[in-house]
Amino acid sequence: MKIKTNNHLFLFLFFFLQVVINSLYSQEKKYSPEIEKKITEVENNLGLWVNVEGASNQKTLQQQMDFYHVNGVSIAVVKDYKIEWSRGYGWADSSEQRPVTTATLFQAGSISKSINGIGILKLVQEKQLNLDTDINEYLKTWKFPYDSLSKGKKITLANLLSHTAGLKVYGFPGYEIGNTIPALNAILDGKKPSITPAVRSAFEPGLKFQYSGGGIAISQAVLQDITNKPYDVFMWESVLKPLGMNNSFYTIPISCDKQNVLATAYKEDGNEVIGKFHIYPEQAAAGLWTNPTDLACYIIETQLAMQDKSNKVLSQEMTKIRLTPFTDSKSALGVFIDKKGEQTYFQHGGKNEGFVAQYYGSMEGGNGVVVMANTSNTAILMEIINSVAVVYDWKQFYEPQIKKVVKINNDILETYLGEYKIGGNILSIKKIDNEIIICQGKEKNKLNFISDTDFFLVEKPGDEFKFTFNSVNQVDGINLKKGKNIIKINKI
Repeated sequence: MKIKTNNHLFLFLFFFLQVVINSLYSQEKKYSPEIEKKITEVENNLGLWVNVEGASNQKTLQQQMDFYHVNGVSIAVVKDYKIEWSRGYGWADSSEQRPVTTATLFQAGSISKSINGIGILKLVQEKQLNLDTDINEYLKTWKFPYDSLSKGKKITLANLLSHTAGLKVYGFPGYEIGNTIPALNAILDGKKPSITPAVRSAFEPGLKFQYSGGGIAISQAVLQDITNKPYDVFMWESVLKPLGMNNSFYTIPISCDKQNVLATAYKEDGNEVIGKFHIYPEQAAAGLWTNPTDLACYIIETQLAMQDKSNKVLSQEMTKIRLTPFTDSKSALGVFIDKKGEQTYFQHGGKNEGFVAQYYGSMEGGNGVVVMANTSNTAILMEIINSVAVVYDWKQFYEPQIKKVVKINNDILETYLGEYKIGGNILSIKKIDNEIIICQGKEKNKLNFISDTDFFLVEKPGDEFKFTFNSVNQVDGINLKKGKNIIKINKI
């Protein structure tokens, strides 16, 4: 009898824990029926970049998380200058069965640059810096080595923040836990233990836009040299805390009390990143840990400051400077400006090893959204954002491409089967269950044909594919068009 009692107790505790876990997994906080209805609509109507004529294009959040091997997602929606709702989905760490909550922190990737821009502009506002002065006037512990490529022109902070400094080093891969972390000056000079090349000129500053995380790393050095404070300390005291981003930080190493709220990073196939995540000493460019709720506070403050209704960090004048494109129509000072119909948005995306994120904030009307996920697949971000845009009636924000898929003769399809090589990667095109599938590792994507030779992949937004032929009309590869660039994928 005693053994049976213990068994009953064990079963009771087991089921009790399951209830607790399920409650956490589904995020127990409830909103008004009206808001809950909108949340459900967002969850059940993800907006793919392309809609196929005559097909059901409706996808749910859970379907797409499964499809893209996404462990966890966190969302915050801004309406009328307030956070309308925030919610977590899935797992912050799947092996620990630790669910995503609204408190879960993700690496923000390049969204770090948006918050960094506020820090730099605060110093400009206080007249400690000038946007148009040669950066070497401010740098003390390191100097930028101008050479003939800069053609006698000097790099300014405005150039750095707007990616018009003409610099190399697009981004940073981060460092595995346990590896030696280089000092910032070593990173800028490309000296060991840095794993990235030196940040140097590619062409003269001010000539054109060229994205450079390396340039943002230089702005980090400027900030530290001018304030005589560690980067993370200044950013907490002068930016994060005043913005109400109370859970966010740039600090390395991470304090013990934060460890239990950190999301674990996962690769595109759903496998865990070694060491759970990478470390980014390039803090200004990629080092922020945050969550959608905190980033929503940043969006709201930016919107209110634009209207001169708040100035927690930046004035209306400085906010307008920050949100004004510098040399082209999109790249401002730490943000990108997007025009969607009659509405204009400030936005930025981020991608670190095993983390992706994206935010949008409207210039008028007080609308916004933040999505963060512990995956390397970015596709799900815009699908969620598009759903929010439709549910909240953001005019002309979501305008999917409409494509008509055609049926291809089986004899033609057979000629496409085989192996292809792009860079060091091998792709296989196979026939599976009467569908033509392109396979790479665990990833399997269906080819959707719009002609005998042209196709698209739902999972690769905007990419265009076309089979190519040699002089004797044999398939010799695929042309992949990404924007203005064409990449050749050779058949083996």
